[in-house]
Amino acid sequence: MQLKDVLYGVGIKTLVGSTDVEATALVFDSRHVKNGDVFFAIKGTLSDGHDYIEATIQAGVEVIVCEQLPENVSDTVTYIQVEDSAVALGIMATNFYQNPSAKLQLIGITGTNGKTTIATLLFKLFRKLGYKVGLISTVQNQIDEEIIPATHTTPNPIALNELLQKMVVAGCSYCFMEVSSHAVVQHRIEGLTFAGGVFSNITHDHLDFHLTFDNYIKAKRGFFDALPKSAFALTNIDDKNGMIMLQNSKASKKTYALKQLADFRAKIVENSFNGLHLDIDDADVFFKLVGSFNAYNLLAVYGTAILLDQDKLSVLTELSNLSGAEGRFDYITSSQNIVGIIDYAHTPDAVQNVLSTIQDIRKGTEQVITVIGCGGDRDKTKRPVMAQVACDWSDRVILTSDNPRTEDPQSIIRDMEKGVSPTNQRKSLIIPDRKEAIKTACLLAKPGDIILLAGKGHEKYQEINGVRHHFDDKEVLMEQFNLIS
Repeated sequence: MQLKDVLYGVGIKTLVGSTDVEATALVFDSRHVKNGDVFFAIKGTLSDGHDYIEATIQAGVEVIVCEQLPENVSDTVTYIQVEDSAVALGIMATNFYQNPSAKLQLIGITGTNGKTTIATLLFKLFRKLGYKVGLISTVQNQIDEEIIPATHTTPNPIALNELLQKMVVAGCSYCFMEVSSHAVVQHRIEGLTFAGGVFSNITHDHLDFHLTFDNYIKAKRGFFDALPKSAFALTNIDDKNGMIMLQNSKASKKTYALKQLADFRAKIVENSFNGLHLDIDDADVFFKLVGSFNAYNLLAVYGTAILLDQDKLSVLTELSNLSGAEGRFDYITSSQNIVGIIDYAHTPDAVQNVLSTIQDIRKGTEQVITVIGCGGDRDKTKRPVMAQVACDWSDRVILTSDNPRTEDPQSIIRDMEKGVSPTNQRKSLIIPDRKEAIKTACLLAKPGDIILLAGKGHEKYQEINGVRHHFDDKEVLMEQFNLIS
């Protein structure tokens, strides 16, 4: 594709050279450039792409997109100076892949908790309704039946547009996509055309990146600010920040709630390990998912489907038969009637949601044993809070490792211990080895007890010192339950 076509919509401050050249590929990683590529010099958190401009030219790059022009420019290279290279990358990636998001009904789901479940349920629902559908999520990306492993909640703009283009070629009508706060701030969704946006909730998370909760809210709100007038914006108004998300949005504003009047409303009739019985928009429906947090997720999915002009009866019928995303309140029962729950809960609010759901459906005599850790190289302020929540809502708690990454697991656990009050110390244990922690929980459990493994959910690895080792909470639990040899 000609460079001048790829540049459509980009605000150019300075142009040095010609745009009548071929753009063979777009690249922002200097290690992967080759002849004819367009290189984007982006200022990252760890390095600055501007430092590698000369090296990429030596490797054959013929076009440089940058925020500062180098002192010495080559007359064989085209330089495009822009205000923000990351914004330019999003717009140019959209052009390079022929604007695939405009050829789909692209729905973005954002919030602290629930994104994966909402996106996955929408994907499954619309396939059941007879459509070819795409999914972009934390667990996996999918083009109808083709599964593509996910590396980030929201991919980079090049990978994202390439994926969307493949969906268009495959005949997909819809794509349901998780939109992370990082993706908004880093302009990964720049240039995309969304048909709708969904907000689940917002709680304490990612403050290592955003620094303040206010910045985190602004990042989420930025997604809705950018929605076009033709789109819809569906928000959870039971969340105190639900309407703040839509303050500056030009999109059609719609609401859902369990506790107050809204465009889409539900009431929990019964909540048990067998599922949720809901009165949803005056329809009496039983769903396979468990917990009040899933009542919100189901309501968001239902509201989105109706806003996409789907038939109410068909939506509720198909939705009632669906299971949730892997590693989200995923539970198994042993032959001794011990219930094991695997959940991705890795924020204080998510941990409390899961444990409060367990409290709602337990009979009262069984003990709740929680195995919990916190990720390394991430927001340290939530560690003591997560430990406190786990202790307050459980009968026994085992503090262990999650993904320590480059941190010392013992140091992470010490941070968590700060949230364990003197009265809760008697019910807590420290076992850094996660497998041993799970084994111990199973040994402590009696028939009827409930074990929660919080934090890793669908993940099949444990990251230690930059290396990912195979580790699967569910696999370990099933071994202890003698469900696999």
